[in-house]
Amino acid sequence: MPIGKRMREMRGKVPEEPILLRDALALVKQMAVEKFDATCDMAIRLGVDPRKAEENIRGSCPAPAGLGRKVTVLAFVGGEKLQEAKDAGADIIGDEEIIEKIQNGWLEFDKVVATPDQMKSLAKLGRVLGPKKLMPSPKDGTVSFEISQAIALLKTGQINFRVDKAGIVHAQVGKVSFDVDALYRNAMSLMETLVRLRPASVKGRYIKSIHVSSTMGPSVKVDPKVVVDETRVA
Repeated sequence: MPIGKRMREMRGKVPEEPILLRDALALVKQMAVEKFDATCDMAIRLGVDPRKAEENIRGSCPAPAGLGRKVTVLAFVGGEKLQEAKDAGADIIGDEEIIEKIQNGWLEFDKVVATPDQMKSLAKLGRVLGPKKLMPSPKDGTVSFEISQAIALLKTGQINFRVDKAGIVHAQVGKVSFDVDALYRNAMSLMETLVRLRPASVKGRYIKSIHVSSTMGPSVKVDPKVVVDETRVA
C-alpha cells in the first residue's frame, strides 16, 4: 500500500481536539507508518521570546527508559578523573592526538564530555563541534567534574533540547517499539524539566501546545494543561 494512502488513512484517525499524553503516545505507536523502528518525537510550543537571553531555553534531562540507541562517548579528562571516566564507560579518552584528528574531520563518536579544566584546550574545536551540536556545555551537563555521572547519563539516555526561533522545542523521547509507559516516562521527564526552566520574565501561558508523532507519521495534539498539572503532581 503506498505511503501516501496509508498516511491519509492514519490522519483520519487523529482526533481534532487535544487528548491525554498517554493516549496520544499509544495512538502514535498504532499509526507508525515507517518500516523501521522510528523515533517518537515531541514538539512543544513555549510562550517565550527566544531573542531574549533569559528566554532562550536549552538544556538536557534524563531519559529514564533510555532512547534505544548505543551512545559512543568521548571524554576529555585529566589526572584522577581519567580512571573515573574509563570506569564509567567512556569509549574514547581525548588527548592532543584526538583533538588533531577531530580538526581533520574525524567524528566517530556521539557525545563529548569534559571536565571544566579541559575546556581551554577544546576551544580550538568550537568551529568543528559547535555546528554538530557536539561541543560540551555546562547547560547540557556535559562539562562537569562529576564526570562519572555525566557519562552514565549519556549512556543510559539523555534528552537534549533547545528552543528554536519560533519558540518550539523539538525532542526525541524514544522509539515507537517502546511500550507506552516507557515513552510516557521519558516524555514526562522532558516536560518536568521544561516546567522547572520557566523564566520569571514569561507572562501568561508558558506551555502553549504539545504535539507527538513518529518520524514520518501524523502529529497528534496533546492537552498541555493536563500535562502541566501532571508535572506538578510528580
